[in-house]
Parts: sequence; C-alpha cells; structure tokens
Amino acid sequence: MKTITLVRHGKSSWEYDVIDYDRPLKQRGIEDSKLVAKELYIKDCVPNIIFSSPANRALSTCKVFMKSLKIPENHIIVNEDLYDFDGRNVINFIKNLPNDLKEVMIFGHNHAFTSISNIFGDTFIDNLPTSGLVKINFDIEDWKDLKQGTTEYIIIPKDLRE
Repeated sequence: MKTITLVRHGKSSWEYDVIDYDRPLKQRGIEDSKLVAKELYIKDCVPNIIFSSPANRALSTCKVFMKSLKIPENHIIVNEDLYDFDGRNVINFIKNLPNDLKEVMIFGHNHAFTSISNIFGDTFIDNLPTSGLVKINFDIEDWKDLKQGTTEYIIIPKDLRE
C-alpha cells in the first residue's frame, strides 16, 4: 500500500514585480494553508516524507504545513522536478520514489495536481483550489506500478472557513 498527499500551493500575490518562480504567498494563502494543515493534523495524517517544488509559493506553503504538523523544516526535500504545471514531471517523480517510502506528501502546482488527482484518484475534481489537498491510496508495492487508486479525502479551504 502506498499513499500520496498532494497539496497545491496557497494563494499567491501578484503585487510584486518578480518572476513566477519567486511569487510569494498572499496573507489569505497563509491563512488557508493553516486551516487545511490543522484539518490534516486532526485527521492524524503525517506522512513519512515531504517533498516540495522550489517555487517560493509552494515552499512557503510547505513550511506553513510543517509548522502546523510539528515537523522540523529540515525534513523538507526540495526537488526541481516538482516545479511542473502539466504533471508529467510529477508523475515521473512519483514513479521513481524509493519503495521503502509508503506515505509521501508533495507540494506543488496546478494544472498538474488537478490532473494527477483525476488520473489516479477515483473522485473527479474540476479544479484543486489553492491550498487544496487530495489524499490518494494505492494498492501497489512498487511506485513504478502507479495506477488508479482510491481518493481517501479532499480538503478544500473554503469548506473550513467560518
């Protein structure tokens, strides 16, 4: 059994004259990420390992989660392949994970995460919103055998706002 938790980065700011890679989170992105991370903490779902895109908004979202889940930031593994928008690099990354890893969390981007959620999960989503999370379980022993799995849950920030 293998599990992937995909987390789309929080809402980013367009206020600054920076390249896409360096765009920071808006305050709403930080707050929404805290809400989703808190819900994940309540579900007692802490993965073995956490990977993040190096883009500022994804890595910042990852750090918000790490703090909420009480995981030291030095447990984040940043991988350039996760700065991907169509999903091919992310899928290839997942298929090449070491098999001793059972449960991983990945912070990244759309359209890749909506696409991957729909290809491999069994619950269709139109769009994974910013700070949105999808957990998918797979009945496989080897990551190279990645195939259709079961969507355990989807956490959407707007569903958690009061």
